Amino acid sequence: MADDAIEVGRKLFARPWTFWRGTPDMKHLPPMTGVEIAFAGRSNVGKSSLINALVGQNQLARTSNTPGRTQELNFFHVPSEAGPGTGLVVVDMPGYGFAAAPEAKVKAWTKVIHDYLRGRQNLARVYVLIDARHGIKPVDVEVLDELGKAAVSYQIVLTKADQISPTALDKLIATTLESLKKRAAAFPEIIATSSRKGEGIPELRAAIARVAAERA
Repeated sequence: MADDAIEVGRKLFARPWTFWRGTPDMKHLPPMTGVEIAFAGRSNVGKSSLINALVGQNQLARTSNTPGRTQELNFFHVPSEAGPGTGLVVVDMPGYGFAAAPEAKVKAWTKVIHDYLRGRQNLARVYVLIDARHGIKPVDVEVLDELGKAAVSYQIVLTKADQISPTALDKLIATTLESLKKRAAAFPEIIATSSRKGEGIPELRAAIARVAAERA
């Protein structure tokens, strides 16, 4: 990736990102004033760590892990004189695929997510996080199917890529790309990341900046 694209991404996420709001239902969604990108993934995929790595803060996404917020869509933005949420907005979606939550709660937030995906016109892209150690699981396929039905553009981001060998990572990227060929909503590029080592973070920032610029 070109150095100038990396620099644009760095500047975008070097700003003072803050928690904006959490919403448990469609009635409390913030206005569609900016360009939104969202992160989705299984509950143990390292979503909060990735968001924190992107913005260079250790605890920004901790809000999504506190009691009472785990079934909410959490919105992060950079405060602006133009008004809240007028630039790029990062949306942290509840982790899916966990077994500990009561079934009624899972159904409730699943409906919120589905409604959000279908009706959020300013949602530019969803980044679906996949644990590099495990690859795409059936529960991930369900999410990809839902994104396809909603015609929402998405891109696969591998997390914890430092925990497998380079050969295994290359094979995983190749097989994942192959599995996405018939999915029209999938962006045909995989970004492998490690929040712990910072690998792939500059490239992900640059990719997000490109999407934001295209939709601005």
